[in-house]
Amino acid sequence: MSTVPRPPGRPRSADADAAILAAALDLLIERGAEAASVEQVARRAGVTRATVYRRFPDKTRLLLAAVESAFGDPPAAPDIRDVEHLLDGWALALAEPRWRRLLRRLYGAIDDFPEVAGAYQARLGAERDRVRRDVLERARQRGELPGHTDPAVVLDLLTGAVWQHLATRPDTTTAAEAREYLRAVLRQAGYRPAAHPPDADAP
Repeated sequence: MSTVPRPPGRPRSADADAAILAAALDLLIERGAEAASVEQVARRAGVTRATVYRRFPDKTRLLLAAVESAFGDPPAAPDIRDVEHLLDGWALALAEPRWRRLLRRLYGAIDDFPEVAGAYQARLGAERDRVRRDVLERARQRGELPGHTDPAVVLDLLTGAVWQHLATRPDTTTAAEAREYLRAVLRQAGYRPAAHPPDADAP
């Protein structure tokens, strides 16, 4: 039997962890970042506020953890093989209605609860953008993008296209439709994947 004293209060459990993250995610999607309070999360998860705070010292870190859990806790620096792999990942996200609602809530948090957007960019977003720019740079070096391509500008173009899709396309969009939309945008920047012949009507 362990002689290590157990800390006071409710013991740490995987069930409580999962309940807290699920409650935070549901509230974020339903009400937005500003309205998703720690008190509401605790109530919905069936735990005390102290239980939540033992795991997450503030609401910003709680919401970030909830968002990451929604996408399966991907690594800070994802392994993206090439442009097609990058487009596949975004297309899958755009084809999931719940993820679409979550992403729109995150976009709204830029004004409603900017701490979340700032923390995400500082802890995760900057590194993930670096990986994506590297993918685009490798595509440029292979001749899949024009030699004058600026990977940072193309990444901004693609990111903007994702937000445009979230705002203007239905939540019933399929992954194939979303992928073709993103590929069409990228083709306007001169993208010609080496594995596929150029379009017949391409200049």
